[in-house]
Amino acid sequence: MTQTRHRSGLSALAHADDGDFSVIEAIGGPRGVVESVLPGFVFVVLFVITANLTWTIVVSAAVALVQVLARLLQRQSVWGAVSGLVAVAICLVWAWRSNEARNYYMLGFITNAVYVALLSLSLVVRVPAVGALVEFIRSLPTSDYREWLRRWRDDRALYRAYVWVTVLWMGLFALRLVVQVPLYLADDVAWLGTARLIMGIPFWALAVWVSYLIIATPLHRHTVAVSEQSTQGGLA
Repeated sequence: MTQTRHRSGLSALAHADDGDFSVIEAIGGPRGVVESVLPGFVFVVLFVITANLTWTIVVSAAVALVQVLARLLQRQSVWGAVSGLVAVAICLVWAWRSNEARNYYMLGFITNAVYVALLSLSLVVRVPAVGALVEFIRSLPTSDYREWLRRWRDDRALYRAYVWVTVLWMGLFALRLVVQVPLYLADDVAWLGTARLIMGIPFWALAVWVSYLIIATPLHRHTVAVSEQSTQGGLA
C-alpha cells in the first residue's frame, strides 16, 4: 500500500482538484507548525517573565538554531527551517539594535503591508495574485504567456474563485495590521506577541482551508474541461 503524500503551501491549493488535501500538511505539518510558532512563543513568554531583552534574544535565537540543527542531524529537508531561522534572526537583530522588544515584530508589519499592496495591485490589473501563483505551479508558462493567462482567466467560475481567494488573503494581512499596529504603538509587547501568535498559524490554517473550499470545485471543472479539449484536439 502506498502512503499518501500531502503537499504543503501553495502546492496544496494548486492540486486542490485531486481531492487529496490536508490542512495541517498544507501549513507545514505538525513539526513545521511547532517550528514556526516556537521562537515567537519563547520570545514573548520569556520577555514578559524576565523583562530582560538580551536574555530573551539569546534564548529565542538558540531555539531557532536548535530546530535547524535537529533537521540536519536527522537528514531532513532544512529549507523551511532555514528560512524561518533567517526571519527570526532579522527580527531578533532588529529588536537588539533598537533595544526595544516590540521591534521584534517590525518585519512582520512590513511584509504584511507589502502583501496587501501587491494583492491589491493584482486585483486592479485583473490578474489575482493567488490565482496566478496557483496556475504558475500547475503549468509553468514557458513560451506563450498570453495563452497561459487567457486559459484560466477566461474560465469565469475559476477566475471568480481566484479573485475571492486573493481578497481573502489580502483581508488576512490587512487585519493583522489593524489589530497589531495599535498594540505596537502602545508598546504592549505581551498582547502584541499574543496577537501575533493567534493571528499566525491558526489564521493561516483557516485561510488555507477556506481557500481550498473556494478553489476546489471550479479548479476540478476547469481541469476536466481542459482535458476534454485536449482529447478532442488530438482526435481531430
